[in-house]
Amino acid sequence: MLEIAAALCFGIGMVHSYLGERFILIRLFKRGEVPHLFGSDYFTKGTLRFAWHITTIIAWGLGYLVFSVSRNVDNLAQVVLLTTGVVFSLSAVFAFAFTKGKHLSWIVFGLIAALVIYVGLSS
Repeated sequence: MLEIAAALCFGIGMVHSYLGERFILIRLFKRGEVPHLFGSDYFTKGTLRFAWHITTIIAWGLGYLVFSVSRNVDNLAQVVLLTTGVVFSLSAVFAFAFTKGKHLSWIVFGLIAALVIYVGLSS
């Protein structure tokens, strides 16, 4: 049962990103009504895009954790920490890339990733 739940997490993440990009974000951006910050709408569009897709990254991370529980892994605490580190690392990369570093959340995401990966690798 947990394997099915994990697969659904991966599936819903994929569908969320694809359909959201295709039917919501692209259409919203074509309307040209997003606020202009820092001289253009690039920052706003990038922020909306990375925030949208972080949901998928989180769903995949949670799916992996559910799958790990289904397999009764011995080192579950380490798996939780390293999975959290990967999720926050990817979130940092998305935030930095989609806003060219202007949305400073990438710094906090990166710090969280570094801390939990460090603890996860040393446990």
